[in-house]
Amino acid sequence: MYELAAIGIGGAAGALARYGVTHYSNFLFGTHFPYGTLIVNIAGSFLIGVLFVLFTERSMVSPVLRSASTIGFLGAFTTFSAFSLQSLALMEEGRLAAAFMYVVGSVIICILAAGGGMFLGRQLP
Repeated sequence: MYELAAIGIGGAAGALARYGVTHYSNFLFGTHFPYGTLIVNIAGSFLIGVLFVLFTERSMVSPVLRSASTIGFLGAFTTFSAFSLQSLALMEEGRLAAAFMYVVGSVIICILAAGGGMFLGRQLP
C-alpha cells in the first residue's frame, strides 16, 4: 500500500515537473519544435542512468523509494508518448527533415545520456 501511494506521489511530481519544463521551454524557444519534450527525455534518460546504478548496483534506497522515483516520477516525467505524437505531427506537416532529426536525435542523445548517467552514478562515492 505504501508503495502505491509513493508511486502516485512520485507520478504527480513528475507530471508537474514535465509541465514546468515544457511550459518554460515553449516560453524560451517557441513552439515550432518540441524542445520541451526533447529536454525532458534527455534529462529523464540521464536520471534513470544515475538512479539505476545507485539503486541496483549500490542498493542505496528502499524498494518503495526506488519505485516512487523510477516508476512514479520518471515514468510521468519522461514523455515518449508525447514524443511519438509530436514526431507524427512533424511528418504530417511535411517537415520530414525536422521529424527525422527529432527522432534520431532523441534516441541517440537519450541513450548517450543514460550511459552518461550510469558513468556518473558509478563515480559517486
